[in-house]
Amino acid sequence: MIKLTNLSRVFRTSDVETTALDKINLTINSGEFVAIMGPSGCGKSTLLSILGMLDSPSDGGYQFDGEEISQFGEKQLAALRKSSIGFVFQSFNLIDDLTVFENVELPLQYQNIGKDERKQRVETMLKRVGIDHRADHLPQQLSGGQQQRVAVARALVIQPKLILADEPTGNLDSKNGEEVMQMLRELNQEGTTVVMVTHSEKEGSYADRLVRILDGKVLLDRTKQAQDNNSFHSEVA
Repeated sequence: MIKLTNLSRVFRTSDVETTALDKINLTINSGEFVAIMGPSGCGKSTLLSILGMLDSPSDGGYQFDGEEISQFGEKQLAALRKSSIGFVFQSFNLIDDLTVFENVELPLQYQNIGKDERKQRVETMLKRVGIDHRADHLPQQLSGGQQQRVAVARALVIQPKLILADEPTGNLDSKNGEEVMQMLRELNQEGTTVVMVTHSEKEGSYADRLVRILDGKVLLDRTKQAQDNNSFHSEVA
């Protein structure tokens, strides 16, 4: 689904040049659950922005679903983003004066989907994340965990090929955080590709594959199975 080839991102001002990503090579297959981890300032948020087509690389290639998009213009990227990618943010990013139903419906309006289909898809998605009983409430009338469920429903309602989650439990207590992670895990098991940026080792353990980044480079790229095998061999030794 995703292939990055020697991808770099350099930020320049009049007198300073900062390399956020340095010749990244990364392939993410359809159906994977990948956790991208690393310390603050390592480049993981920049990488997520590029994967989400919110930013463009300075150099290198980005293939999405077999199509090279590194040189796409903003209109092309926006169209592809709206049809293919669902975002789940740490801060929920819900619109305060819209109801739960209206927040989840909004991405479908941008796609010019008819009213009847919008209603059916929103109701189905709210049930799927267990928040349909709050459809007429405003975001501020919900707990943090409930707001994140709404954000997940909004990400899923477009039937995306990819979900990008940026510290999805960062503003939640441990119980609500665990529920949200379990929900992302279940969605992945149903076939949705999930890429998540996190500081949390516990969150990272929900993923099947761990990519660690340091100073804009991939330091480690390992599947959970390989990690488990290493742990087993260490214990045996």
